[in-house]
Amino acid sequence: MFDLTQTRHGALFDGCNYAWEALAKIASYLDAIKPHELHNRCEGTAYIGENVSIGQGTVLEDGVMIVGPAVIGRNCQIRHNAYIRQNVIIGDDCVVGNATEVKNSVLFNKAQAPHFNYIGDSILGYKAHLGAGVKISNFKIFPGNIMVEIDGEPFDTGLRKFGALMGDQCEVGCNAVLSPGSILGRSSVVYPNVTWRGFLAERMIVKNKTAQEISPRREETEATKKSKK
Repeated sequence: MFDLTQTRHGALFDGCNYAWEALAKIASYLDAIKPHELHNRCEGTAYIGENVSIGQGTVLEDGVMIVGPAVIGRNCQIRHNAYIRQNVIIGDDCVVGNATEVKNSVLFNKAQAPHFNYIGDSILGYKAHLGAGVKISNFKIFPGNIMVEIDGEPFDTGLRKFGALMGDQCEVGCNAVLSPGSILGRSSVVYPNVTWRGFLAERMIVKNKTAQEISPRREETEATKKSKK
């Protein structure tokens, strides 16, 4: 699913049988990174908490809040009012956009979440892209750990919170929702407004088939026109 040459943090996946196991290792991995250096530029006022490292060429726009611990790579755009919470790893040339929230997640190089997105307990591969308003849900309504399907059988991930694994170059359209435990293969596509849960094989597309009704526009009567006045 992931090209580990497209992150400087490939060691996070060492010893993992399944990629989602890396999510539980983010906190300890970040704790071992020292020293913390800030090489970014701010356009306006940004809040940067403790244990945060930011690479050269990265721009933080006005209103950005980074709680930390976090590592943000080089030449990233962290746009107006982005909220980066604890335990976040962001690669080089990434976009975290206006009003986007990220927590306990990994973004590979050139991943983009540009507009009103929520990314919780998830991994976005190289050049993965979220359309405006996409939400990655990381917590199911009912008690218990997040389950996935392996060879047709339910499998306990051991995680109470787990959003999605998005393989390299995945695309998710505007206002789609990825339910907890979603896994998208490389170069797969989820169309706008789809609610998806489960495994989507690489280079596959999922779309809604809801029928749309098209009808002629009726001319307004004089009575209708008067009622609007």
